[in-house]
Amino acid sequence: MEQQRPQRSGRRRAAVLAAVGALVAAGLAATPVATAAEPNLVTNPGFEDGLTGWTVNSGNATDGAALAPTADAYSGTGAVRVTNRKTTGSGPAQDLAGKVQAGKTYTVTARVKYDNPDSPATKQFFVTMHYGGSTYTNLGTGTTPRGQWGLLQGTFTIPAAQGVATPRIFVETPWTADPAAAPAVHLMDFTVDDVTLREFTPSTTIEVLGKNPGEGNPLISHKFGADGNAFVHDGRVYVYMTNDTQVYNPGPDGTSPTNTYGGINTITVISSDDLVNWTDHGEIPVAGPNGLAPYASQSWAPAVESRVVDGKEQFFLYFANNGAATGVLVGDSPLGPWRDERGSLLITSQTPGASDGRNWLFDPGVFVDDDGQGYLYFGGGGNDGSNSAENTNHPKSTRVIKLGDDMISTEGAAETIDAPLMFEAGHVFKRDGKYYYSYSSNFGFGGPIDPNGPPTGAIAYLMADNPMGPWTPANYAGVIFKNPGVYFGAGGNNHQSVFELGGEHYFTYHAQTLNRRITGGATQGFRSPHIAKLEFNADGTVKEVLGTFDGVEQIRDLDPYRKVEAETIAWQQGLATKRLNAPNDVPQLALHDVDNGDWTSLSSADFGSGATGVSARVKPLTAGTAIQVRLDDRAGPVVTTIPVDAPIGEWADVEAGLDGVSGVHDVYFTFVGPDGKDLVEVDSWQFAKPSLKVAGSADTRCAGPHVKLTVHVTDHESVPVDITVETPYGAKSFDDVRPGKTRSHPFNTRQSSITAGTATATATATIDGHPVSTTLSIPYEARTCR
Repeated sequence: MEQQRPQRSGRRRAAVLAAVGALVAAGLAATPVATAAEPNLVTNPGFEDGLTGWTVNSGNATDGAALAPTADAYSGTGAVRVTNRKTTGSGPAQDLAGKVQAGKTYTVTARVKYDNPDSPATKQFFVTMHYGGSTYTNLGTGTTPRGQWGLLQGTFTIPAAQGVATPRIFVETPWTADPAAAPAVHLMDFTVDDVTLREFTPSTTIEVLGKNPGEGNPLISHKFGADGNAFVHDGRVYVYMTNDTQVYNPGPDGTSPTNTYGGINTITVISSDDLVNWTDHGEIPVAGPNGLAPYASQSWAPAVESRVVDGKEQFFLYFANNGAATGVLVGDSPLGPWRDERGSLLITSQTPGASDGRNWLFDPGVFVDDDGQGYLYFGGGGNDGSNSAENTNHPKSTRVIKLGDDMISTEGAAETIDAPLMFEAGHVFKRDGKYYYSYSSNFGFGGPIDPNGPPTGAIAYLMADNPMGPWTPANYAGVIFKNPGVYFGAGGNNHQSVFELGGEHYFTYHAQTLNRRITGGATQGFRSPHIAKLEFNADGTVKEVLGTFDGVEQIRDLDPYRKVEAETIAWQQGLATKRLNAPNDVPQLALHDVDNGDWTSLSSADFGSGATGVSARVKPLTAGTAIQVRLDDRAGPVVTTIPVDAPIGEWADVEAGLDGVSGVHDVYFTFVGPDGKDLVEVDSWQFAKPSLKVAGSADTRCAGPHVKLTVHVTDHESVPVDITVETPYGAKSFDDVRPGKTRSHPFNTRQSSITAGTATATATATIDGHPVSTTLSIPYEARTCR
């Protein structure tokens, strides 16, 4: 199987290129502005009720036109035809008195078509607001090809001092002094449909295609996450991140102000057992008045470890309270629930050896050695303003300190780490008896940079024989990863962690790739988690990591026959997640903000010999919603459609049959339903496969002595079932056992006593063309016969 995975990687990269081309060709890679679906302020927007609410614009005495309902509509059954126009401003108008307010922001759209063969090949149209008197403002515009429906759109803010007693909107062509001189150019007839005017409400839902199918990076594309710290537990890796999404606030143009980090007081968590399908576990409320640690104001750069304390495994979440201190929470699992056992910050300027008055006390890195001793690495900064080579290359701003057995206290004094060009992000891992201290180098403190050390803004590392080091320049070993700007065209700070899973080491980092795709190239400091494989040279030094969109190979196929949380995502577009339970409970999330055309997917699901159906746990929000299931390609054929036909607003299970789906496939779920409405929330997916139900019992008797085994087929109509029973005393096969029938067989032990044991019954059948098997363990009791 492992030998086949590189081939799958090649298949996936080819699929990426094909899928992206298909998306562009199908118009599915559009980048709409992020807005919530507020009520439409326009009455009769699609002219389904004729001309109700509409009149001819009459802002000037010379305006005039005729309006008539028409069935030539962009959507629905109605539109309005505008003829006999006297001025360029003569178009359909609607009074908005009492509906709009000064100082607020709105979005406007309309559909327009003209078809006069004597008119220009393209024509610009406007949606315009007349506030009264001589005050006019063009709100939205678009250039329409002759004979085709064009889209007018725009976002605008009504000035705070603007009077809004008599506002009206109308559709027009550009003003000209003498339109009658060329009526086919300036006064052509046209048709209008689907006019909308909505208050603009920012949404953090990312509508762009932020991660192409087949890519492994960024790990998630529906939200941001920075400073990722990886923690492995029971074969699953959890990544804890600074929640950049908390301060993501896109404006009317879809661009957010720059990330200042100041408002971030929650931690985002995702996890995976295959490194491609990532489950969103939402946010941990850490700091601030509503947080678990209200004495802290921020929560940045988390780190997590576990340790057995008082006979119970507990989990410890360390976080930076901006640059001033480090705190810790305690949990019962990698997902909590979390609690504050300490009641105060763990690392402050009062911690022995922690502060020199210049260094920051943030970016915790936690490490528990094989003997159970815990260590905390923290610190950064350290610019003394001298512009000296010594301060630039050796700020000595980070520390290591032993943790107490409770993991929420410290022992002794912190020791100084002298890492070349040190800046932040200290992190330790162990491999083959060696300890590795990795960190982010600084961007220069004004002095000359030592060419023998790391470049600026890179992840460098030291190696030592002890978790306390000593960490000195003599132990400098090189660079693991250059600044993300080298690979992705968008630089910034750098932060990393290393984890081991399945005998391999992996490296996490962040980059502004999703931010860049949202804006078409610009970045505002919103970072996303990435992953790469970490490899080593024979002497234990690290091979330099390259930043790519490929990520890493999926290490195991996904089991589609177990319940899969819907917030487990390989690739998606247009979706968001929401928490269904209290903020600090073990998280339960669902997909939400689901619109027509949005989609999500699972990578490399192994259907084995074949699936017979698929179900989803959903809460319908709009009638007429359905979920299409496709394989291997976003634009591939629909293999089944799940009707979302449960009661509106209530959670329910919906399902659909499935045939001919076997082997390993990427699975795409596409949502379809009415435009402009939230369609559904989704909690989970689960595929079904043929199954056998076989019961069994055993009885021990001294006559013989023997063990009597009985098996019984309980379902699947008239399908014949073959059953083989194996015991320590022999085996017996039963062919063509029909549902509802029982077979028994005694196994002579030829012993004076019978020892308690277990028999195994293996049943096989062919159901709906699929080979199916099940194994049943049947215990039997001991019996003394003489």
